[in-house]
Amino acid sequence: MKLIVFLFLFTFPAQVTFAQEKLLSLEGTYQEKNLVVYNPPQADGFGFCVAKVLVNGEILPAAIQSAHFEINFQLFQLKKGDNVFVVLEHASGCEPRFMNPEVLLPKSTFRCATITADKTGMVKWTSVDEAGSLDFIVEQYRWGRWVEVGQVKGKGTKQANSYQLQITPHSGKNQVRISQIDNTGEKRSSTSVFFDAGIPALKISPTKVRDNLYFKAGGKEVKTKYEVYDAYGNLLKVGFASMVDCTNLVSGVYFINFDNQTEKFIKIAE
Repeated sequence: MKLIVFLFLFTFPAQVTFAQEKLLSLEGTYQEKNLVVYNPPQADGFGFCVAKVLVNGEILPAAIQSAHFEINFQLFQLKKGDNVFVVLEHASGCEPRFMNPEVLLPKSTFRCATITADKTGMVKWTSVDEAGSLDFIVEQYRWGRWVEVGQVKGKGTKQANSYQLQITPHSGKNQVRISQIDNTGEKRSSTSVFFDAGIPALKISPTKVRDNLYFKAGGKEVKTKYEVYDAYGNLLKVGFASMVDCTNLVSGVYFINFDNQTEKFIKIAE
């Protein structure tokens, strides 16, 4: 009899399974809006899925036993732009979800207090009123459009923040600006500034190409940013160099953006 009791006690724990809690998290910055959570019933139909809500490690002091509930960030004395990390502890077999996660995405609110660019291509700017860390996009106007030439990570704070980026100037008058794109997809841009780097204009050689096309100034090869398009406007090549390998292009007419110019060249048979 003692042996039977022993075996029962030994095997019982292995036969029992307990519901395990799972975690669902979301990270972002506080934008003065609350987060809404969809909270389905547990798999067995008793009670709701979410057992606990943590905001930056602190328990949400509010009722959550309903199909939808709101996380009121004001309960945590958060300020606009503060980092937020939300964790939902929930039962297995059910899946809660954040209904409006975009409310924790930073928005572009920066104001460019100053922006300068010298003849070497060093762009410097000061930003204020940032509501979250977003990339600053440095753009240079060439080939009839704004071209992205670099990015700098924003600090995301309201006080004055200073940034700089070295870009590659082209010949003639250079025009640059700073932009940001947030979760809305809209671009916000600063005013533009101009500078002249005193660089001589480049020329392509030859205009009828068998193998390589070169960028030259004063008879010397010079590196430049370039784009090669076919006659239908399809982008085929892009780079920064003093030469373009055209050996893999079929015979025909092509257009090339380089320096601050657009020219036509013809690829001829080998």
